[in-house]
Amino acid sequence: MKADVVVLGAGIVGVSIALHLQAKGRDVVLLDRREPGLETSFGNAGLIERSSVIPYAFPRDIRLLLSYALNRRTDVSYQPLFLPQIATWLARYWWHSSPKRLAQATAHMLPMIERSVLEHDELAQAAGITHLFRRTGWIECLRSQRWLTRAVADAERLESYGLRYRILDQQGLAAHEPHLKPIMAGAIHWLDPVTVSDPGAVVRGYAALFVKRGGRLLRGDALTLRQCENTWKTSTDAGLLQTNNAVIALGPWSVDVLKPLGYRIPMAVKRGYHQHFRVNERSMLTHPVVDVEHGFVLSPMTNGIRLTTGVELAPRDAHASPVQLDKARAKAAQMISLGEPVEANPWMGARPCLPDMLPVIGPAFRHRGLWMAFGHAHHGFTLGPVTGRLIADLMTGEDTGFDATPYRLQRYGSL
Repeated sequence: MKADVVVLGAGIVGVSIALHLQAKGRDVVLLDRREPGLETSFGNAGLIERSSVIPYAFPRDIRLLLSYALNRRTDVSYQPLFLPQIATWLARYWWHSSPKRLAQATAHMLPMIERSVLEHDELAQAAGITHLFRRTGWIECLRSQRWLTRAVADAERLESYGLRYRILDQQGLAAHEPHLKPIMAGAIHWLDPVTVSDPGAVVRGYAALFVKRGGRLLRGDALTLRQCENTWKTSTDAGLLQTNNAVIALGPWSVDVLKPLGYRIPMAVKRGYHQHFRVNERSMLTHPVVDVEHGFVLSPMTNGIRLTTGVELAPRDAHASPVQLDKARAKAAQMISLGEPVEANPWMGARPCLPDMLPVIGPAFRHRGLWMAFGHAHHGFTLGPVTGRLIADLMTGEDTGFDATPYRLQRYGSL
């Protein structure tokens, strides 16, 4: 078989890349070992985070760092034996999180964040899945007055980005979400973000659009990718595939394909969990709500209320641990009367993260026809469609509309 491009990975990033290249007249094969949207794209909180213009940085507050060191918090947990393995990465993450470097990362990410909702809108309309999207924003809840004061100050600093929000006191929060228990000092209602009721269904809808437009969706192992002279060959369930270009959009598994090709990617993963709980007359929500102090999200989803955890630092492929989800569930029960779990076992996934908080998007510097699009950390679902357009513009030599060089792997030198 032959094609112009093979896109390795059928998550939100890979599917979006395939659609945008297809729209530019390229013959595209989308390859994955599973059905579209069953890995990292499946397990998020369903937020298209238009208001999250500041990347998630390493904390610099010494008191907060000490509390993390005790490993008793809900928002971040770690496996102690794993820390020495990522100590260098954590040090680089901390270094890049200085105020000056964080400001640079914010400026680099802003053009993509600003386009995130518009790019999703375009694909959702074409795919006929706009019913999965909600335009009611999401709500940050603060338990203490101290945290609320800090959140309000942070929101005011973001006004220069043109973001819309409302400050809610206890009564205002109760009016928006009457089933929340009255334990919050107040909240910030962010109005610009869009949320979805089923992230996996969104990815499947985009993939169905790709197939409807003539694209080929195949099963296969990305680890079989090989360069043969000026082409790339990949084994699929339908036979050997030969293409001129290959795009690595495998999220946390991208490093597995690139390492044999000589690339050393400074990536770590932040694992996370989710579980659905049945909706009852005391647990209905109309917005996703975030417990800022404890780092989890409660989102109304098709399958119930989805509880999504914060960050677990552990090996990507290690067995799931119940610790973080159990802590988050206990804190969530203080907020709302959760029903019974829908699934017997929680879902676990891994967010691919680079220490400078920027994704890798652009051409490989050692191999002709090899492209990269991964490392979106907490914003993969948000930035999938805009990444698809950016890669398609770069591959076809068209104007990207903003400077894409900060995303290239070369920023780390000749790894």
